[in-house]
Parts: sequence; C-alpha cells; structure tokens
Amino acid sequence: MPLRYLENVVTLKYDAEKCKGCGLCADVCPHAVFAMDGRVARITDRDLCIECGACQRNCPFDAIEVRAGVGCAWAILFSTFKKTPAPVCGE
Repeated sequence: MPLRYLENVVTLKYDAEKCKGCGLCADVCPHAVFAMDGRVARITDRDLCIECGACQRNCPFDAIEVRAGVGCAWAILFSTFKKTPAPVCGE
C-alpha cells in the first residue's frame, strides 16, 4: 500500500457532476486515489494523493482540480502550525 500524506492537507478537488465516466483518472493515478463506480469515478482515499497532477491533466471534462507539487510544502507548514512531526518529502 502506498504511503499516505498527513490527513486532510491534500488540495485535490473532484466534481462528480462533471464526470462522464471515461476512467482516465483511475488509469493514470499512481496511488489509486480514483476508482470507477459504475459510470462515474469516485475518490477511494484523498490522503493517498501525492498531488502529481496526472488526474487533472488527463481529465477531459475538468472534473478534477489539484495544485500539483504543493502537497509536501503544505504538509510541512501544516505540521509546524499543528506542532506535529514534519513529513519526509521527496523520497
């Protein structure tokens, strides 16, 4: 199982109303954040998202938004404010 980010820090947003069920998000996500549920995608676990941006770049219906590349920096800042251990990034 892939490593998880800190809980609730990922910038991933998904609009199921815009989804047309092409399945590209599930195909390109390296951590299986998306899965097909009939004719619409669903998020399996937001905290598995590494914010690579592959899902957004491949969604032809603009149903997905993610600020690619900011997750690790945000996790470090979040841990500073919450006084929790900072994640190890880039490994």
